Amino acid sequence: MSPKPQIVVIGGGIAGISAAAYMSLRAQVTVVDMESTLTYHTTGRSAAVYFRSYGSAQTLALTAASEHFFASEGEGHADGPLMSERGLVIVAREDQLSGLKQWWGGAEDSGPDVLWLDGPGVERAVPTVRPGYAAGGVFEPSARDLDVAAIHQTFVRLLRSRHGEILTAHPVSAIVPSDHGWLVEAGDRHLTADVVVNAAGAWGDVIAGLAGVQPVGLTPLRRTAFMVAGAHHFAGIPMLVDADEEWYAKPDGAQFLCSPGDETPSPPCDARPEETDIALAIERINRATTLNIRSVRSQWAGLRTFAPDRVPVTGFDPDHEGFFWLVGQGGSGIQTAPAAGRFAAAMALDRQPPPDLIDWGLDVTSFDPARFRQTA
Repeated sequence: MSPKPQIVVIGGGIAGISAAAYMSLRAQVTVVDMESTLTYHTTGRSAAVYFRSYGSAQTLALTAASEHFFASEGEGHADGPLMSERGLVIVAREDQLSGLKQWWGGAEDSGPDVLWLDGPGVERAVPTVRPGYAAGGVFEPSARDLDVAAIHQTFVRLLRSRHGEILTAHPVSAIVPSDHGWLVEAGDRHLTADVVVNAAGAWGDVIAGLAGVQPVGLTPLRRTAFMVAGAHHFAGIPMLVDADEEWYAKPDGAQFLCSPGDETPSPPCDARPEETDIALAIERINRATTLNIRSVRSQWAGLRTFAPDRVPVTGFDPDHEGFFWLVGQGGSGIQTAPAAGRFAAAMALDRQPPPDLIDWGLDVTSFDPARFRQTA
């Protein structure tokens, strides 16, 4: 029996941990993360909605293919439900109406159950909408809340049950090619790997540089969020999203999770919210709703990282054998994690995707890191 391949996954967020869990079925996997907790950055700061009509065509395919995992409680490996009822309404003012109608036509063609609402219909669906504000909207009743912590922990449990190793507080300081793959220095550990998986999120290009690999041009974008007072009788209403994604508000128990939908370029860092972004969001949300926000209970920010074409990067680097990219998930990393993890594992171990993902419409070439070399 041939020995299992040795894989080092750099980054223990949702992308890295889901891929590692699937890779560990056939490989010896070690996940290394620079922080003391795996979800310290983007994964732990997500609004966490399963939104079937959100994102590029490739994101839509991965999202659809992930639904079974969430609905089946991690195929029986979670402690309880991973998703719960929510619904989502995209609301448009009169000046936003034509653009939303155009988007709605494309969303209808892509398959999700999306319904057009007139202004009064939006007000009936989301009673916090200010009377007269909405000219129309789109309702996706199948949108769900996702339990990010439970989803991430399910993949952690799967990885450990398959003898995978997780090293927190182990920042990578060097990645050196060797005769048999790679040598990775992470904290006080020196690891040998046949494959290095770069799942470092906003730090993806930095990690590539340590390995002497050309960057793909990742752009981390800051997204701000904050919590405000709500009411228990609003706990079950749909999430409300502006048609131009300039704000959103989602019930969270007796509170609302709000955001200005900002995408401010940022270096890789421990992102912090800006007061001006929060003030702008409050102004927009108060104009659109009757929440009458006056104060903020808590606030935070995270980095959503995109490739230049806003399609995730998944695959081996064309110029460096055994260096595997798994970055650029943007704002869809949670809702695509099960399918994206299976996809990454299959590409890393077999260099071809699972057949069922092709049936969902996945175009493997869209994810190939080589696309950035060709356009350089």
